[in-house]
Amino acid sequence: MAVTILLVSIAQFLVAAALALGAFDFMCPEPAARLWIALGRRRARLVERRMEFGGTALPYLEGGSGAPLLLLHGFGADKDNFSLVAPYLTEHLRLIVPDLPGFGAAPRDRGARYRIEDQVARLREFVQRLGLPKVHLGGSSMGGFIAAQYAASYPDEVGSLWLLGPAGTKAALDTDLMRRYLDTGEIPLLVRTTDAYAALLKVVTYRPTPLPHSLRHVLSRRAAADFALHARIFKEVDEDSPLLEPVLPAIAAPTLIVWGAEDLVLSASAAAALGGRIRTSEVIVMPKVGHLPMVERPRTVARDYLRFRARLTAGTTA
Repeated sequence: MAVTILLVSIAQFLVAAALALGAFDFMCPEPAARLWIALGRRRARLVERRMEFGGTALPYLEGGSGAPLLLLHGFGADKDNFSLVAPYLTEHLRLIVPDLPGFGAAPRDRGARYRIEDQVARLREFVQRLGLPKVHLGGSSMGGFIAAQYAASYPDEVGSLWLLGPAGTKAALDTDLMRRYLDTGEIPLLVRTTDAYAALLKVVTYRPTPLPHSLRHVLSRRAAADFALHARIFKEVDEDSPLLEPVLPAIAAPTLIVWGAEDLVLSASAAAALGGRIRTSEVIVMPKVGHLPMVERPRTVARDYLRFRARLTAGTTA
């Protein structure tokens, strides 16, 4: 009887705690969002650091030990896009994940340029200030575009390349969403109002992605506030940044290309075309996954990447 009473008491406590947390999440979205982000980083064994950079402080996450892996988020995203996959990686690698200028908690310099070549130049300075003569690079979407251009521009400074649904090739543009942009000028992945954020989440993921109310509230407000700047950045990337095809043969780093088969943003058909132009590459197309494999299937994505790195260490490639 005493055990039964104890179990009932514990259950009642857990229910009350869950209700209190839910109320806190809705009534105090700003501090609740900070709490969720902090918990995600703690689970991933990541801490936030800042580097004085171009007269401003550039934030980045760092954690784990081993060979350095520098990860770059996509357009409209931020460094915490890798928080779900990070716990499976920091046991083996030292992760470094910056907010790219113009995104996340990074400075909003409206006088700066945001072409891919500009982001590559800033990234190289960041890497040099970290004291890394050679780095393993990974990137999602626009971050993959930047990572691939970096690897082509500085082949001796990149140990390996991990591209997650990368932008930057003509084949990747073969989606309804990108064709609509090319036909009408309607820029995808931008949010004019906070109410439009839910629709954006449906576009970038295959399955509904659970997101606390507080995080949805904070991220949607930030996205709406950044609309004008991000519209400009998108056009600089699209109109003033040459596509990757001519420089892909210059990439010397072994490359793992991962794409969600159900990607509505950038076409998964580009995976094979991209892999065919990089001298040493492996392609994985994941069924029932959308634009963000590291968010939708973090454990599987990390497992595949660590196997890829293990083969490199062993001196073999797929």
